[in-house]
Amino acid sequence: MVRVLLVIFLSSIAASAQRAQANRQDFFVPERGGNKIFVREVGTSNLTKTAPAILLIHGARVPGLASFDLDVPGGSLAADLAERGLAVYVMDISGYGASTRPKEMDIPPTSKDALVRSNQAARDIGAVVDWIRDRRRVQQMALFGWATGGQWAGYYASVFPQKVGALILLNSLYGGSSVHPLMGHGSDMEDPNRPGQFNREACGTYRLNTENSLFGVWDRSIPSENKDTWRDPAVAKAYAVAAMGSDPTSQQRHPPSFRSPCGAMEDSFYLATGRQLWDASLITAPTLVLASERDFWSRVEDRELLQKHLVHAPRVKVVVIKDATHFVFLDRPEHGRSELIEQVASWIK
Repeated sequence: MVRVLLVIFLSSIAASAQRAQANRQDFFVPERGGNKIFVREVGTSNLTKTAPAILLIHGARVPGLASFDLDVPGGSLAADLAERGLAVYVMDISGYGASTRPKEMDIPPTSKDALVRSNQAARDIGAVVDWIRDRRRVQQMALFGWATGGQWAGYYASVFPQKVGALILLNSLYGGSSVHPLMGHGSDMEDPNRPGQFNREACGTYRLNTENSLFGVWDRSIPSENKDTWRDPAVAKAYAVAAMGSDPTSQQRHPPSFRSPCGAMEDSFYLATGRQLWDASLITAPTLVLASERDFWSRVEDRELLQKHLVHAPRVKVVVIKDATHFVFLDRPEHGRSELIEQVASWIK
């Protein structure tokens, strides 16, 4: 028992030492619509000028740093990829985290048009990609998108294929089926009076997210009764703290909550009901499609249709990460996190 504890203690020290080697700089990139887009650069002291660059794009609710760069061992995908020799960038789409929020998010949410649809997200990604290309003096770079972030990354890569050298989609929808248990027909996201259309009453301009809302589907995806065996409680706590801290108004409400635009949900609803929002046949980058075996968001049909449509990608690989959850990059290494890091790092290099 003492030996086991010693190994755990030494592993923790090693992880902390590795994390200390990561250097971070924060920037605000101007977007043509007047928004300022938050970007964090994560690298190591021995990062070469020719190191491949990769941009990590968050999902529908939780912004970039809370998703990909938590200040605890095992909580920063960005730092772990930087340790693999990559120049890593993490961004916040408009309306999220430290990026400019639409003025409509300063008033209570309404049932008007959902804020920040995929076209806005693609503009934000474009501004950051061009900034990174200029900063790194490269023609192309890699995009990694998680869930809705994958939808946004694919949208951008289909419009500007010449700027994307590699594309990685994790647990993303693609309109492969009209059936989805959470988002599709018959769900709360469908307008009961207008079948097939998004329900603005369920998610209007933006929505409020409590700490408890972060863990419901995650907990249900974990087969173990003791969730700590699957994810480090320190990582889960840091995730919640960072998500709540991403919104300066979170403590003004009871219970505390952070804001996220509903445009991601509207776009996801359409994809969940079988519509196409972007065409993968326009993508010319090597594309890695990753899916967690225990994912509740993406479907087998999405992967199959993506593979069928990626006719101009020089390489296409589909990997299902065994026993992994939707939040695989925040789970313990043995539950898919190590494989995720290996797949991403090897695909870029």
